[in-house]
Amino acid sequence: MKSKIWLSSPHMSEEGYEMQYIKKGFESNWIAPLGENVDNFEKELAEWVGAGYAAALSSGTAAIHMALKAAGVDEGDIVFCSTLTFAATANAIIYQNAIPVFIDSDEKTWNMDPDLLEEAFRKYPQAKAVIVVHIYGLAADLDRIVDICGRHGAVLIEDAAESLGTKYKGRYTGTIGDYGAFSFNGNKIITTSGGGMLVSGNRERIEKVRFWATQARDRARHYQHSELGYNYRMSNIVAGIGRGQLKVLDRRIEKKRYIFDYYRRELGQLDGISFMPINEWNEPNCWLTCITLSGRVRPIDIIEALEADNIESRPIWKPMHLQPYYQDRDFIGSGVSDAIFENGVCLPSDTKMTDEDLDRVCGIIKGLWK
Repeated sequence: MKSKIWLSSPHMSEEGYEMQYIKKGFESNWIAPLGENVDNFEKELAEWVGAGYAAALSSGTAAIHMALKAAGVDEGDIVFCSTLTFAATANAIIYQNAIPVFIDSDEKTWNMDPDLLEEAFRKYPQAKAVIVVHIYGLAADLDRIVDICGRHGAVLIEDAAESLGTKYKGRYTGTIGDYGAFSFNGNKIITTSGGGMLVSGNRERIEKVRFWATQARDRARHYQHSELGYNYRMSNIVAGIGRGQLKVLDRRIEKKRYIFDYYRRELGQLDGISFMPINEWNEPNCWLTCITLSGRVRPIDIIEALEADNIESRPIWKPMHLQPYYQDRDFIGSGVSDAIFENGVCLPSDTKMTDEDLDRVCGIIKGLWK
């Protein structure tokens, strides 16, 4: 069997930066959900993206959950959410006993359609918050979304789990709304195996998130809890991996963009292939290179042909309003995300891929057009 080509797998630094910080954690004997690595990872990530403050957490899901709680979202509140996303985005709304209303994508960005967001506010003027997702590292139309949220007094949360390093008009995604959530899951552009980060310019809210994420233990000699807390803090060892990964983030973004450009050059002329949209104001990290198909070759044809050669690819995210768990929730849209899902494929975008690997993938795909 030929060597495996992954969709997007963990990629530790060649210099071994991660092990240096892990070793420090072991040498200090501080194997706990706090410590020097945690404190410094928060500072270094916040500095990298240009955020004021950061809280290191156990997952990107935890970061979204804590953002909602920090925003004051509670039982029965309406939260608008991008429908084209991974389930974790919407699940966090349910954790707060709030009500998700899903907003369709536009073709220009594949992300939340600002016109439909306006429509949603006309229907639900009391909506408390908006979660906008930057899908596959593509920035949403943030100027319009920020303006709409401001006019309606809604808190804007950016789900930047897939877009660490993506810029919107010169600013990093995750730092433009009220809160930004990042993920360091094993398939993300940098990884801590599992972990996340919440960033904000609001120091008091980030300090409160750290409190909630450490079981909301009051300042008392005994164990006392006046609020509901969560076991959401990142471990000192995991944070050490993150500090090492952050040192090579620029390289990972460069390689992801190289992969996108390679595919577009080699496959862009095939009949019926369109690549994910890159706008003039968007500097994407190209976490995954995605295409849509409009001809006789269908997504399953590409997925199965690659799978037969030990190569991983996958469909586009299935929109939340089509998911069995969420299908009874309100959806405001015209079917753009449905079409992206039905016609889309995520191509292997692993940063360890060589040109030979890319040629192998492209050769198989081109063969389907013969």
